[in-house]
Amino acid sequence: MKNSIGIKNENLAKVAELLIKTLADEFVLYTKTRKAHWNVEGPDFYNKHLFFEAQYQQLDEIIDNLAERIRTLDHYAPATLKEYLELTHLSESPLQSNDSLTYMKELLSDHDSIIIHLRENIENFEDEFKDAGTSDYITGLMETHEKMAWMLRSHLK
Repeated sequence: MKNSIGIKNENLAKVAELLIKTLADEFVLYTKTRKAHWNVEGPDFYNKHLFFEAQYQQLDEIIDNLAERIRTLDHYAPATLKEYLELTHLSESPLQSNDSLTYMKELLSDHDSIIIHLRENIENFEDEFKDAGTSDYITGLMETHEKMAWMLRSHLK
């Protein structure tokens, strides 16, 4: 049965395409945050191990909600590592060190990149694609990333 929620099919497809790319970004960031959780070393190990755990748990929830938003719009969410790596605008890079500051700088850069990407598309969802619901959802997602980035940034001062 076709979705008939008052948004043209071509607009739903464009919204889904943007959300799918965002899902890929979120999954790559989740994986990088897990890596930090597993591999962080140093005198602050325990505190940062717990800090990264809290962040990847937030990202896990974001990923699930984002995939369900895509499905709500009658499109399918990608679910393979190959797809995520092809769709993301983030990059994987081998870190030179497993200390918390190195991980935090890398993760902060990714959060900032996602925030910029989300901010650039908020108005498109509502104005161009006539999808106020996704515009609102993306605004909330951006605010969540802003808070997560603030937490990382505060550790780096």
